[in-house]
Amino acid sequence: MGKFTTKPIETPTIIRQLLPLFFVAAPPAAADVFTFETPSENIQCSVGLEQDSSDIHCMIVERHGPPAAPRPAGCVTDWGHSFYMTDHGPVQMLCEPVSYLREGFDRAEYGVTGTFGGFVCHSSTEGLECRNLDGHGFFLSRAVQRVF
Repeated sequence: MGKFTTKPIETPTIIRQLLPLFFVAAPPAAADVFTFETPSENIQCSVGLEQDSSDIHCMIVERHGPPAAPRPAGCVTDWGHSFYMTDHGPVQMLCEPVSYLREGFDRAEYGVTGTFGGFVCHSSTEGLECRNLDGHGFFLSRAVQRVF
């Protein structure tokens, strides 16, 4: 799976210009990583784009209620905060410490829907919903986290 970078890496100028619009639809020539967060700054995501694949890792910093799936037996750190998916296949919840980074994220304003790589995401006052090409995805808000 690999680690995710939380700051933009080698992002081409055109992508930097389009990020305020939230998402980029054009396929990159090489691997690109960029980040975004919801206006509440409670959901932060990293997106990796390659020519033939993409992945997204989102972390909800503060959440309430039960997690979207039971804690695995071997998970001894934070659970229910971290969600990962590729452009095909089901969502994976990750057992990893919650980290909140204060800088380096573009804002995904409420009401914006965007397509990039193999994902469609919608940011709203209710939360963030992302789906991949197979229809798998997640919905994240402070009160509810759902995997489908």
